[in-house]
This record gives sequence, C-alpha cells and structure tokens, in this order.
Amino acid sequence: MITATASEFRKEYKDYMDQVTNDMETLVIHRGKNKAVVMISLEEFESLQATYHELSSSKNAKRLIESLTRAKQGDVQSMDLAEL
Repeated sequence: MITATASEFRKEYKDYMDQVTNDMETLVIHRGKNKAVVMISLEEFESLQATYHELSSSKNAKRLIESLTRAKQGDVQSMDLAEL
C-alpha cells in the first residue's frame, strides 16, 4: 500500500496511477481532517466484487470454505475439462 497527500497526487497523478495499475498497488490519498480516498485498479475492484458476490450467500460461503479446507488437506482431484 502506498500513500500520498492530495497535493502529491495532483503533482504526480500519472506515476501514481501507473503504480496502481501496473504494480497492483493500493493508493491511499489523504485529504486532510481525517479524510481519505482509496484508489485501486479496475482489475482489483472486479476481483473484490466477484469475491463479495461469492460470499454474499451463506450457502456459497460454506461450500467455498469446505472446498478450501479439503484442498489444504490434499483431498483434490485432477480432471480434464473435456471429461466434464
């Protein structure tokens, strides 16, 4: 995570946006008086939205957690997509 003041961001906005998009950095822009905004890449935002959607249903969240637990325990199967 990188940070900048609003003034710093205005002076070097292209460099900051390049860091956010190219390096997948999260940028916090401080605006004073305990106010700030966060800038993330569209790719990161879409990933967060997809995760939120998957976890928005308790049934989906439970299935995902169970799957991750099984995978960590080595209980996995390899399949060719053509087999589906």
